[in-house]
Amino acid sequence: MTPSEPDASAAPDWDARFARDDYLFGTAPNEFLASCRDLIADGARVLCVADGEGRNSVWLASEGFEVTAFDPSPVGVAKARRLAGERGVTVDYDVADADSWSWPQETFDVIAAIYIQFAPPDMRRRLFGRILEALRPGGLFLLEGYRLEQLAYGTGGPRVPDQLYTEAQLREELAAFALGEIRSYDAEIDEGPAHSGMSAVIDVIARRPV
Repeated sequence: MTPSEPDASAAPDWDARFARDDYLFGTAPNEFLASCRDLIADGARVLCVADGEGRNSVWLASEGFEVTAFDPSPVGVAKARRLAGERGVTVDYDVADADSWSWPQETFDVIAAIYIQFAPPDMRRRLFGRILEALRPGGLFLLEGYRLEQLAYGTGGPRVPDQLYTEAQLREELAAFALGEIRSYDAEIDEGPAHSGMSAVIDVIARRPV
């Protein structure tokens, strides 16, 4: 596989999930991401990893940031482009997965990875390494996802333990970052039909060391 060839193996399931009139995860931005707005400098260049139907990238663009986003699902990206058009904003979208996307070096001021729990451990480690390299020195990394305890709630996310997070695992896998905050908590999530109900969540705020 060359860097320009997206691995379509993950796309069909997500194409089927996104093939609906409404938005699987809603159109409002992720609450954690929105709460970090003041950490993002005006005019920042931002990347949204596996952004699905575009709720986060469109919100970031509406805040005045220069936004790039990718997702392996052509159906999801088409809906994201439609949402961006409806909101009157511009986002640079690509159809690609996290392994095949052409990651630039030291380019982004901020990278957001919100519920990217499609990745088994080896892929996740590669992804974290590419995120580190794509951030400018001092750049901000924002991660939110489900903890292992989410299996008991069943209100969203994968049913595969290796694709869920623990605080110890994230501290190990993000050791090359300057970790600012890791917060584990349970909360009611209301992000469309796919993320709804009491959930076991973890948030990370980190930076690429200067």
